[in-house]
Amino acid sequence: MLTLFHHPVCPHSRFVRLALGEYGLQVRLVGERVWERREDFLILNAAGTIPVLITEGIPPAPGASIIAEYLDEVYGSDLGDRRLLPHATNLRIEVRRLTSWFNDKFFADVSGPVTKERYRQYMPLEAGGGSPDHAVLHEVRQMILPDHLAYISSLLSKHEWLASDQLTYADLAGAAHLSVAAEYLRDMPWGKDATVKTWYARIQSRPSFQSMLTEAWRGFVRQRT
Repeated sequence: MLTLFHHPVCPHSRFVRLALGEYGLQVRLVGERVWERREDFLILNAAGTIPVLITEGIPPAPGASIIAEYLDEVYGSDLGDRRLLPHATNLRIEVRRLTSWFNDKFFADVSGPVTKERYRQYMPLEAGGGSPDHAVLHEVRQMILPDHLAYISSLLSKHEWLASDQLTYADLAGAAHLSVAAEYLRDMPWGKDATVKTWYARIQSRPSFQSMLTEAWRGFVRQRT
């Protein structure tokens, strides 16, 4: 069985979990508090970041993009026309571009700051814990997120899904990062155009998403001391 070191509110971890679910793969989940910098975990990934996928007999796969590529190489052909990284070169480039946009740009602007403010109150002070900065959350909700949602809407005006007319890694990455923002910000600035909200609801309804809807993430963190 595969083992995934993750954190339930880490959007990169959620992306990988969605991918694993779409592949129909069984995985053992291990909650990792990266700020503790456990020696055993650092042996698996010297960068000290999550997610990390462990497969018996091969080196650990660290990071969402590396894991996604590994899963496509090993299991992608099993999905046939539903492959999450399509066969056509131009589509593969576009899927990688959009997946990177969510995992890098969207994370830096939206899901990263939201995640940090969400659980820093449960972290030790020496690890960066403290009270949430509501000014940061307000700026994300009011000033940054609307433009990002407008860009996603523009993508959906061209295709049924983000990169093409089939579900790809780009959609899973987008849903993973949006899920973090939606859960914490609550009042999402979806705007008058319901396109993005409808697309997100479609992914939420997929079996791969179900385990994350009811997950009690507080069980993976410790109260500050």
